[in-house]
Amino acid sequence: MTASYRYDVEILHLLVSSGHAYFGRARDGAAEVPTTDAEQVDVVSGKGIVGDRFFGKAAHMDAAVTLIAIESLEAMATELGVAPFDPLLTRRNVVLRGAHLAPLLGEEFALESRGGVVRFRGGRPPTLLVDGPSPGSGRARSHARARGRALPTAFGWHPASWHSCAN
Repeated sequence: MTASYRYDVEILHLLVSSGHAYFGRARDGAAEVPTTDAEQVDVVSGKGIVGDRFFGKAAHMDAAVTLIAIESLEAMATELGVAPFDPLLTRRNVVLRGAHLAPLLGEEFALESRGGVVRFRGGRPPTLLVDGPSPGSGRARSHARARGRALPTAFGWHPASWHSCAN
């Protein structure tokens, strides 16, 4: 029998970037690419977020949508003794508050908002660990991220209070 858990989370940002920012070595820095902090995004099952750099790319089907918990960035800044980070620098598609991402790895879960539901299967955390927000931050955030594949029930996302369901 599979247990089901439900708790409130808040969506803070929905990032859509049409281009890749990193080529070659991470130490070379990020390229200038258009990035949008969207009011809502459209998610297509098996393809990801419409307009995003990974949309429909076969190599990224298990990582079509990436998530990060803001608390991990806050803890990282405290640990490094630096000012708070801009969460958009992580280039994760969905920035959440109150989400427990690690337990979702390998699990199906859903984010709900305003009657819409987007279902995911939690994949492995993204492997690119770069010192984006601050030197050393790549190593500090290694356990703070998750990525997932959009499953068949997919609607537009709206930044509001969402619910996470592991089932």
